[in-house]
Amino acid sequence: MNFKLPVERMREFNFEGGIREILAQADEMARAGRSVLHLEIGRPDLDSPECAKRAAIKAIESGDVHYTDMSGTPELRAEVAAKFKRDAGMNVNPEREIVITGGAVEALASVFLTVLNPGDEVVVPAPYFPVYDDLIKLAGGVIHSVRCKIENGFRPDPADIERAINPRTRLIMINSPNNPTGAASTREELEAIAALAQSHDLLMLSDECYEKFAYDEKYPHISIASLPGMKERTFTVSAASKTFSMTGWRVGWLVMPAETKKFIMKCHQGICTCANSFAQAGVAEALRSAWPDVERMITEYKKRRDLMIDMLSKMDGIETPKPNGAFYAFPRIAGLGLPSQEFCSRLLSETGVSTVPGQPFGIEDGYMRLTYCRPQSEIKEALNRMGDFVSRLPR
Repeated sequence: MNFKLPVERMREFNFEGGIREILAQADEMARAGRSVLHLEIGRPDLDSPECAKRAAIKAIESGDVHYTDMSGTPELRAEVAAKFKRDAGMNVNPEREIVITGGAVEALASVFLTVLNPGDEVVVPAPYFPVYDDLIKLAGGVIHSVRCKIENGFRPDPADIERAINPRTRLIMINSPNNPTGAASTREELEAIAALAQSHDLLMLSDECYEKFAYDEKYPHISIASLPGMKERTFTVSAASKTFSMTGWRVGWLVMPAETKKFIMKCHQGICTCANSFAQAGVAEALRSAWPDVERMITEYKKRRDLMIDMLSKMDGIETPKPNGAFYAFPRIAGLGLPSQEFCSRLLSETGVSTVPGQPFGIEDGYMRLTYCRPQSEIKEALNRMGDFVSRLPR
């Protein structure tokens, strides 16, 4: 049967070579008995907080297994509002300005579907999480990427963003700390981007899923919605997935201007109706009680970052800026003489180290992404294998 696929809005999609496909290949090698070390998937390796698990179990046992309010349980929305007050000094109305979503990706999809008309442009600093491109296209929009320079630690330059703005621009999107680079913008940079949004009367979308993974005092996480004049034009997305190592729970949140909620809700309802009821109970408890778990995780991940960057810096032909946040390194490997796709493919097949080439993140050849959300022993072994592989490449 001719299914006439892909349909028009999916014609430019890349259906091969993504992170999940690489993970599947690595898992298949492991099932065949190969020693595989996973530096490809951004998935915290620590367990979800015990208090969250107990709260979810209690919710199930008490029969809390039905639909919740489509916006999310009042309990969880109140905890999200309290988090924004505590972390960003923001007064957020849990009834009018918060929606609990099926993870951060669903929140992003709901925003794009709500605010974009066909042909509207979204200015996005690159490298960026590949799903952004897919979701913008599915909503009929056009991604307008702004290349971030390795010499600037991959932090977006407000002047470059300004040059990208044109009459078709509807939205500026930022992700700080960033996936895949770990870059975290300074307050001054965020203030300059906020000024652009205001002077051009643009909406702002801030992906803050890595907000707690900020390792350096010079680059603290700052929610751009907390800056003067920004709350009324900013959509802020985050989730329990990374902060609390709850990726499989699929609970995120969207904080938005109150005037947009009824429109957001139409898209949210059509995508997932409501987030999982007992998972919401667990996330609410995590937001109340699991911060010691988060602090321990951040301390450990900073050690892992330092270990990975130290080992990468000793490899000839590899240039790696020190990431300020998230749990990724994004080295430039153009000096190794191999296309990044070939380098990563051979690294996996010959050494069992699974990584991701840079092109899926919206930039040119010559880069790769590695995650350090693995135990230090695995990071050491993986980078020892990679270092040996690099040393054997002809120059």
